[in-house]
Order: sequence, then C-alpha cells, then structure tokens
Amino acid sequence: MNQIVHHLPCLRLGNPYISLNQSEVVDYRDGTTRATLSQVNPGVIRRDLQNISSARNKLQNFSTQELIAICKKAGDLFLHASLPLGTGKHLQSAQEYWETLSSTSGLPHVMVRKNMEKIHYALCNMEVILNGLTRGLDVGVLDRGYGEQSGSPVCFHPTTQALGLVMPSNSPAVNSLWLPAIPLKIPVVMKPGKDEPWTPYRLMQAFIEAGCPAEAFGFYPTDHEGAADILRLCDRALIFGDKSTTDLYAGNPGVQVHGPGFSKVIIAEDEIENWKDHIEVLVRSISENGGRSCINASAVIVPKYAKEIADELGRRLGPVKPLPVDDPQAVLSGFANPKMAEWIDAAIETDLSESGAYDATAPYRDGSRLVEAEGGTYLRPTIIACDSMEHPLANREFLCPYASVIELPQEKMLDLIGPTLVVSAITKDDVFIKELLLDSRIERLNIGPIPTMKISWDQPHEGNLFEFLYKRRSIGIAA
Repeated sequence: MNQIVHHLPCLRLGNPYISLNQSEVVDYRDGTTRATLSQVNPGVIRRDLQNISSARNKLQNFSTQELIAICKKAGDLFLHASLPLGTGKHLQSAQEYWETLSSTSGLPHVMVRKNMEKIHYALCNMEVILNGLTRGLDVGVLDRGYGEQSGSPVCFHPTTQALGLVMPSNSPAVNSLWLPAIPLKIPVVMKPGKDEPWTPYRLMQAFIEAGCPAEAFGFYPTDHEGAADILRLCDRALIFGDKSTTDLYAGNPGVQVHGPGFSKVIIAEDEIENWKDHIEVLVRSISENGGRSCINASAVIVPKYAKEIADELGRRLGPVKPLPVDDPQAVLSGFANPKMAEWIDAAIETDLSESGAYDATAPYRDGSRLVEAEGGTYLRPTIIACDSMEHPLANREFLCPYASVIELPQEKMLDLIGPTLVVSAITKDDVFIKELLLDSRIERLNIGPIPTMKISWDQPHEGNLFEFLYKRRSIGIAA
C-alpha cells in the first residue's frame, strides 16, 4: 500500500487553499498519518458564503440535461479513473482510493468497492433519480423556471443559494444523498467527516474533470463552530450524526436531519410460522455494510418465537470474526476511534445487567465482543433478546452488526415501534398492511421479505432533496 502522506487543501468555491492550521487523518490500525487536511476557521466560510451566488450562477449556465450528462461522466470517472489528490500533481487511482479509505475508516476493501458501485449507480442514473424526486416533472422546467405538469402551470424557485453539508465518516455511500444537488443547480458547501474526506474530495474532482464548474464545490475541513456556521448560513443543509447532535436541529425546517434510523424488520402473525424461511433477510438487514448504516435493522419484532429467532441469528452471526481488510469475505469494519468501540461494548454490558435481556450471540462467539485483531479494534455481531420494548437495549442502534429481538402481540407493534427510518414488514395480511401504510412514523416501508438495506434510488428513504431545495409557487402567464 502506498504510504505517501498527501495534503488535501480546502476548496474555496473550487479554488484550492492551504491553511496554516492542519489536521491529520490516520490509519485506524497503527495511527500512522495517511493525509493532512487544511483546517479553516469559521471566518473563511462566512466570507466565501457571501459570494456563493457566483457559484450558483455558474451552474445556471448549464441546462439540467447537460448536468445530468456530467453526472454520468463523473460516475465513470469516480469508479475507474485516476483523479487529482491533494496539492501536488499526484493522481489517485481507484485502487489507491479504496485502500486509503479502508486504512482510515476501518471498512474492508470489499465494502468500499460496494459503496463505490452504489455511488456510481446513482450518478449514472441521475435522470431516473430526478424523475422520482420531482414526481415526473419535465426537468426543462428547472431551466425555464416554469412550465406544465399534468396539464397545470408550474413554477419552482430555489430555497437556497447553496446546500450545506456536515458529513459523517461511517459509510462512503452516504455521499450519494447530496449528488442530485448538482443537476438541480445548487452548489454544495461541505464539512467532510473527520476520518473520511476521501470520498467527497474524489467526487468533487470527478465532477470537475467531467466539466462541472469547480465553483460549485466548497470543501471545508473545520471545527464545530465552522460546522455550525455552515448549517446556520446555508438556508438549506443536511446534518448527519448521533441523536445528541441531530436533536439540536430537529425543529429547524432549514436543516434536514439524518440521525439514527432505528430500522426494523417485522414478521406478522400470518408469516411467523415461516420464520426460518426469512432468516437470510434478517441476517442481511442486520449485517450488510458492517452494520454501519442507518438503514441496517436494529430490531426484529415478532408475535412469537423470539427466543428461537434470536438463537438462530446468534448461531449465524455469533461466529463472525474480523478478517484481513483485503479478504472478499470480510463482514466487520474496524473502528477509526477505538474508544467508540470500547464505549459501545461497555454500554451493552451495562444494560445487559438489567433483567429482561440476554446476549444470544454469546454462546456462539468464542470470545469477547470487543476484540483486537488484524491490527485494529473491532466489535463482533451482537443479537440481544429482550422481553419488552421498554428494555434499554430493545430500541438501540450501534455502529456494528447489532439488533434486538422482541416479542410483541401484533396489535401492539405499531403502538410501540416509535419513529423508524425503514420497516421491512414480512406479511400478506391486507389489514395489517393498511395499518402500516397509514403509520406516519415509518419513513420507508418494504412489504414482504425485503432486506432493510435494499433501497430504490428513485424513492428517497429519508427526505426529498428536490422538495427541500425548491419550492413551488403559483404563476399566471398572459396569453
């Protein structure tokens, strides 16, 4: 693996800027420095946002169809090409990208490549995504500002001059959520994740190489104050983080919050006798992408056989161990911050001391949940059987393959599940399906044996970026 230490500059409306203040991105295994980042103070961000209209004007010079074509070209470049990295003339190959990202995030190579393919798919199918986001609007309307939809006049205007982004480090594919902003002609102003600057920086370089104006991209490694200014000064922004972070913005209509998903699989009464047929759906929902996604299932709710289901999940997932990062069978991700793994392990053990729950993976694990292996710190899968939704481990979400299994009468399930990003309901019961369809706390509903991790790019699972960035208004045009 290439051990050259690169410096990633800030991108101030597309212009590289090297700051005196710099931070390090380190290898999760041995702490060696893999890159340095220019750290900018909030004043730099404030000054640049005063000129953000110039970046928006640059995007306005393109038609939406031209920007869709640029997206497709950028997707191919992102997946295959060698792209500029840092302040020198170095070109980062796709392999160097996934190896470097793996070394700082803990994701094994196979997961990074799968995330790359998801991003590539999103970019290459941007027209389909926009069709879903706009509900079939002729995208030429965005070029003219007005037009027709279903025979009625329509007019849309942007709600912001830029989309602010405070990004996480848990999974590269989360970057796919901001990609439609570019063909929607909205510049992005981003604070990258501390351990994962690689994906957004590579995406921005791919866009620029594909012909997108560089001014459309702000890349600002910064502190908490700088992140707060991005959220405050951009009229529309996305924030990713844990509940304590995202709760601060939960009531702000200008900030779209992406926090814990508390996604769930429900097996209804009409299908529970066939639970063995659905174990693979449960395993995939819990463990894909290392359990790091908000759409990973963190609870399995059933009307009976909870003990048997928990035991079978424990048998399937308990033996899973860390593998070398280049092993194609790797399922677990290392922790860039070992203290986080230690905290999660301690939190689970503390709550297990309360009656009403047990670790169904423990009999099959052959060792501790928290392990040092392959040069890093890992958490092995954990399935907790809980006797009620009131147990502190029943509705928790952690950055590892983790899920609780709870037995509830079907008539009480929807009263107790709480806000849920994805529900995969395994049922053919029309009455129960209607109840699920009417439940406003479910963001995305899968009906049938569909893993919670399966997404539809033309149906966003959390928020509609077009409706967030554009507002419809009435319009009258003289004949």
